[in-house]
Amino acid sequence: MSKIAIAQLHCWNVSLEEARQIQSELQKKLIIKGELNPRFVAGADCAFSAQSELAYAVVVVYDLTKDKVVDLARTKTKLKFPYIPRYLTFREGPCLIEAFSLLKIKPDVIIFDGQGIAHPRRMGIASHMGLWLKIPSIGCAKSRLWGKAKEPENYAGAFEWLYDGREVVGALVRTKKNVKPVVVSPGHLISPSSAIDVVLKCTRGYRLPEPTRIAHLEANRFKKEQEG
Repeated sequence: MSKIAIAQLHCWNVSLEEARQIQSELQKKLIIKGELNPRFVAGADCAFSAQSELAYAVVVVYDLTKDKVVDLARTKTKLKFPYIPRYLTFREGPCLIEAFSLLKIKPDVIIFDGQGIAHPRRMGIASHMGLWLKIPSIGCAKSRLWGKAKEPENYAGAFEWLYDGREVVGALVRTKKNVKPVVVSPGHLISPSSAIDVVLKCTRGYRLPEPTRIAHLEANRFKKEQEG
């Protein structure tokens, strides 16, 4: 039995217009508040086959007190939704949910390689998956999709708020000196400031937080194992 009580919020086999409507409806359910001091932080990422319509999903659970991975789940799934920016969850979500269902340790928070509410309908992959998994979630993306922000100062821990109009939807966060900032945005059940704090607590000398960095490496390793 899964350690995570996964919600069944909608069907995944949908049209683009239906996907847009689902995002707009789910936005109303988001809770963008909550302060966390987590021990178990999950990182999630997918790799994609160049040979077939397959996604290779990996979720790792990283123990911040021991500085190591304590759980790992991986699965592959046939893709049913095309690659369309702003709708990535409909492509990656089914595979990621299957991987999360295999975890033995329930994480306190999840960091996704993507957006949270820094999205035109506030429904990046971290927000969407946070609602399905009912776990605090954070988006930590390599590039900005939505919003405007100043460039943060050049030291680890510097950040500038990311705005959509007057609304804070995240921040540009410098995790390492002389390295491009990442885009951190709350997904669900966490505040913007706490999302930044968690990402910085998970940084171990690289640009990306350790849980998502390891998940990315493991997803590519999994794909290589499967495809040779």
